[in-house]
Order: sequence, then C-alpha cells, then structure tokens
Amino acid sequence: MSAQRKKLVVIGNGMAACRLLEELLALTPELYSITVLSAEKHAGYNRVLLSPLLSGDSDLDAITTHPESWYRARNIDLWLDTNVINVDRRLKRVTTQNDKAFDYDRLVFATGASPRRLDVDGADANNVLTFRDLQDTNKLIKTTETGGKAVVIGGGFLGIEAAEGLRTRGMDVTLIHGAEHLLNRQLDKEAGEYLRRDLEARGLKCEMNAHTAFFEKNANGDVNAVCLSGQQRIETDVVVQAIGIVPNVSLAQQCGLAVSRAIRVDDTLQTFDPAIYAIGECVEHRLRTFGLVAPLYEQARVCAAHLAEAGHRIYRYQDTPTRLKVSGISVYSAGEFEDTFGGSVLVLRDPAGGVYRRLVLRDSKVVGVVLYGDTREAAFYERLLVEQTNVSKFRQTLIFGEAWAMPAPADPLERAA
Repeated sequence: MSAQRKKLVVIGNGMAACRLLEELLALTPELYSITVLSAEKHAGYNRVLLSPLLSGDSDLDAITTHPESWYRARNIDLWLDTNVINVDRRLKRVTTQNDKAFDYDRLVFATGASPRRLDVDGADANNVLTFRDLQDTNKLIKTTETGGKAVVIGGGFLGIEAAEGLRTRGMDVTLIHGAEHLLNRQLDKEAGEYLRRDLEARGLKCEMNAHTAFFEKNANGDVNAVCLSGQQRIETDVVVQAIGIVPNVSLAQQCGLAVSRAIRVDDTLQTFDPAIYAIGECVEHRLRTFGLVAPLYEQARVCAAHLAEAGHRIYRYQDTPTRLKVSGISVYSAGEFEDTFGGSVLVLRDPAGGVYRRLVLRDSKVVGVVLYGDTREAAFYERLLVEQTNVSKFRQTLIFGEAWAMPAPADPLERAA
C-alpha cells in the first residue's frame, strides 16, 4: 500500500509544518508517504512558549507538541538535525548534507526564518546570542547560571520577553530600543510608557532612542560592553539580539524559485512550480511576509487542502491581535493604534491602577484597539473590529466595556408614535 502512495517531502518542522501535517492527515491519511527534514535537533514544539521556558514558568515537556512518537505513530519519516543542501526540481529530488536523497511528488518549503543580526563590529562574538528557537533558549538559560549583566537589543515582543526572562533568572538586564517607546509597532506612545514604567519597576533598565554603534570586546574575544551612538557604554556579560527576522530563502533561490522578500506563492500557497508549495515565515503572499502564528496556521490549512487534492480553499490574510507573554503584565493590540485617517479616538486612563484603554474609530466602526493592564474586554472589542459593527448607538459608553456598551432603549413616545 505505502509503495503506491505519492511522496511528500516537507523541509522544516516548525509550527506551520506541524499544523500542515495535522490538517493533511485529517483530510487524507493514505494519499502520501511523508518525509520531514528538520534542521533542529528537537521534534515539534511550540515556539510561542519559549518565553515562559526562559523565565522558568514552563518546561520542555510543556512546550513539546509533537514528540518523535507522534511521527512514528503516523508512519512519518522524521529526520532531525538534517540540513537540506540541494533541491533538483527536474529530478524532483532533495539532497541533505550527508548525501541522503529523497524523491518527491510534492514538496513543501517550511524553512521558517532566522534572527536578524546587527552589522556592527564585534557582532560575531560568542556571547552575542539570539532568542529564536529551543537551542537559543537553552543557551540563554545556561548563561543565567553564572548571573551577571545582560543587554537585550530590541524593544518588540521578543526582546521584552527575553529581557524579562533573563531578569527573572537573576540577571541585571538593560533593554535597548531604537524607537521612542516600547512595542512601537503595536502600541501608541502612552501605552508604551505604561509598559516601560512597569518593567522598570521590576528592575529592568530601559534605554529608548538608543542605537548600537559597536560591541566592545575583551582580550578573550567576548563582548564586555555595548557602545551606543551617543557614546554611552553599557557593560555586559552577554548580548541578546531581538531585532526581527529574515526569511530563510537561500535554498529556494538556489533551485530557481521566485523569491522577492521571501518565497513567492499564490492564493493556494503554491510556488510557480506546481509541484512545490511553501508556508510560514519563509513565504511572501501578495507582498506580505509573516511572523505571527495565526496566519501560519491558516496557510497550513489551505495548503493541506490542495495537497489533499480537495483544493477549494484560498488564503486571505486577516490582521491578527497580539499579546505580550510576560507574567503579570497584560497587553493586547489589534488593528490601527493611531488615528491617521481623520477618525476619532476614545481613551480611558487609570494611571494609579495601571490601566489604559484606547479605541480608534472610523465611520462609527472600531478599527483599532489597545488595552494595557486589563485585557478582559479584548474579546468584545475584537468582535466589534472583525465584524465592523456600527457602534454609533452606544459610542458614549463603548470605552467602558461590553456591560456598558448596549444600545439605548427606544423612547416610549417614539414607540407609541
């Protein structure tokens, strides 16, 4: 039976690839003989939960989603610690670094992305680390065993989570961010200031509008200070870069696929080669690249349908809310957080209670939500945003939450008329 199956090879075993396997096997468990080639040493895990793993709030078992036994039970041939070095599209063959060859009828690129790195002197030092995968996390945890000082570069979600994780494990941490406030792509300035205030109250040091000029090395070749463009010098024992990601596209380029910012795909997640699909952070769809989990999962669902030869689905991007994964700090952001098109803004402030709420409205509809300190109303506001509900009847009480945002009852005289 298995010899008659078509051959599917998946390059990569991240969250997008694991979801693709789940979706595909649910649709057609007998169509393919499946091989998964993963550069990582560990089987499937939830990358989103690396932050609580770093902080000590979770462990490896808790973040593992697809142990090796999961693949064996489904007759999936899983190869870990395996790098693909060549794809021959004419022969439909994939070759790995140890000269193993795998033929395919269908091939899926799920090669993900790599951490973006600063191009400054000293960036090649051994103690300049990243926070991207399980191996990175284990290195960071080991670093905390000796304590000392750490500098984290990047005030986005990942940088904040890395900084707080290292601080929780006892390090003296300075967070460097090039923008005016933290999470500047998700929060307005006021919410970003609430966040900075709360992080600094925990002992984290924050340097805003700060740009790294170079890393100062000691006699051993390790970085012992981060030097900023304003000549400020911050001593450190380790540096963590969290300044974004770069899609892994070199293999796709090598085999002649269309690549711009990432691997270009159509609405079915197919490349211009009809035998090859691509999903996840290595993908460019309609000029957009991806880093959050929700769109990756939707791509996996659509791609699985077409691999299963039940191709009735198409991929359409939907804006995804974001949340900060730091214990004790609640942050929610969705849609547009600044009014740039002549709409209006509703704001609720409770500085003493550490609560801030911002709604951006346009044409009597919610187009953006920022919640800080209390995110219990997130589901309500998200529903209004997604469904584009007209809120004009309860606009005056909308900022107070769902219990207050009810349409006013009709006037009895109007009903009588």
